[in-house]
Amino acid sequence: MKILVVAEHDHATIRTATRSAITFARQIAEARGGSVACLVVGSGLENVAADAARLVPVLAVDDASLAEPTADRYARLIADVVVQRNIELLVAAASTFAKDVVSRAGGLLGGCMASDVIGHEFRDDELLLKRPMYAGAVTATVTLHGAPQIITVRGSAYPPAEPATEAGTIEPVAVDAAGLPGAIEFVGRDEKQSSRPDVSEASIVVSGGRAMKNSEDFERLVGTLADAVGGATGSSRALVDAGITPNEYQVGQTGKIIAPELYIALGISGAVQHLAGMKNSKVIVAINKDPDAPIFEMADYGLVGDVYEIVPQMIEKLR
Repeated sequence: MKILVVAEHDHATIRTATRSAITFARQIAEARGGSVACLVVGSGLENVAADAARLVPVLAVDDASLAEPTADRYARLIADVVVQRNIELLVAAASTFAKDVVSRAGGLLGGCMASDVIGHEFRDDELLLKRPMYAGAVTATVTLHGAPQIITVRGSAYPPAEPATEAGTIEPVAVDAAGLPGAIEFVGRDEKQSSRPDVSEASIVVSGGRAMKNSEDFERLVGTLADAVGGATGSSRALVDAGITPNEYQVGQTGKIIAPELYIALGISGAVQHLAGMKNSKVIVAINKDPDAPIFEMADYGLVGDVYEIVPQMIEKLR
């Protein structure tokens, strides 16, 4: 079986979730006697390709027209590579990038797809995939019939791949940029620069909920505590909807799905949609003034109290 992993990167290294997708691909290749390669797309890819090659062989599509990941161009390119290379299984991390780009590539290929996979097994030589449904209330076991197969993997479900004993090859792939779609135009990226780690990759995450009254209080309490423990900041959807926190902070079913070593929930009640995004955290600490808040049923450690009184004390102790 020929397996291709679509890489996400920050123009320097591939993301941790992609390394987890490579772990999944390696396990499938080992069981099926196949091979794994990584597809890296963008502009100025020398460092990214070298980083990916530490893990598996790399196909690098490097062109100035691909500097920004517009869905129509990237999807067409991925689909073309799959066809040209006779790829049987296309794998990517389950992320907003995959939802936008990889699912579109799957549509162009006419293949069969399973998204947000959190586990797998082989039964009678058939690959069975486990994926959550209904905000994680149930786990469905599915199998794919058809070709090619497209699978996105939840990064927190598989450990990041370790470097191979020998670096893989880097093969440049030519692209006819003029022949790619151009219906989508990249205008700009609106993002807040931060020295804190990304919430989807951090080992410690401090999140705030409805108890935060404004963005200043969020930064003073959630942000300062996150800095004190070297963590990332996250939030519930309520704060995003209220304009208190940016969308990229949101943890939950419609936000980021994470599994850090430590998750600290400040003033978060624990709606099922939020729990779906962080319930696999190794250790969960919750602070809420409502003793009946659902978050306490999930927490390893809980403290009933007002975050406006407790968090400043925690910050002072940590300094």
